[in-house]
Amino acid sequence: MRLHVVNPNTTASMTAKIAAAARAIARPDTVIDARQPAMGPVSIEGFYDEAFAVPGMLGCIREADRDGANAHIIACFDDTGLDAARAVAKVPVIGIGEAGFHMASLVAARFAVVTTLGVSIVPIEHNLKKYGVADRCARVRAAEVPVLALEERNTEALGKISAEILASIRDDRAEAIVLGCAGMADLAAELADKHGLPVIDGVAAAVALAEGLVRLGLTTSRLGPYAAPRAKSYSGPFAPFQP
Repeated sequence: MRLHVVNPNTTASMTAKIAAAARAIARPDTVIDARQPAMGPVSIEGFYDEAFAVPGMLGCIREADRDGANAHIIACFDDTGLDAARAVAKVPVIGIGEAGFHMASLVAARFAVVTTLGVSIVPIEHNLKKYGVADRCARVRAAEVPVLALEERNTEALGKISAEILASIRDDRAEAIVLGCAGMADLAAELADKHGLPVIDGVAAAVALAEGLVRLGLTTSRLGPYAAPRAKSYSGPFAPFQP
């Protein structure tokens, strides 16, 4: 099985961290193909960055399709471009945000999300409602840690994330935590051990779900909004993306 894991931003070190987290959980017969676009922002922090990340990410999806991917994983917690990717990809596409939410709902009645910056709270809340799990989420909290601060073993950043988890348990009655950034993928086990509750990394959750979909032979339905895009002309720098 070949899983394509795409980091929608252009930071290679984050792609490497995401790939390591994916390989750590994947089955022995699963090949992890991690990629990042050549165009777009170095990190995705809010709606503006997300918009500019989508074209390059979709390009990676199309390339990996041609290379024989069995499923795609979008490794941005905002699930950047997920709906568009499902429309264009030939195989299943999973966003790490949606994967993390659903995994948390299987192990806890109430979970909380701890993300990076406050600007990401509303996009995450929108997705919780879209996926039908808003009632299971006690709160979305931000540690006020820039995404790129997670690229090094930053004690201050880890401390802020840990403090928000503690507040989620104490004030929000959270029974599980979903880490709201792919850059936190290497922190889940440590934080779970420290706080004594399930801490879900969306990258690992998405790998497990993607493997399950492939083994079940399930793929994206084409009977609704994920029907293949109709042929039409695209102009300027978007010409390569025409269906």
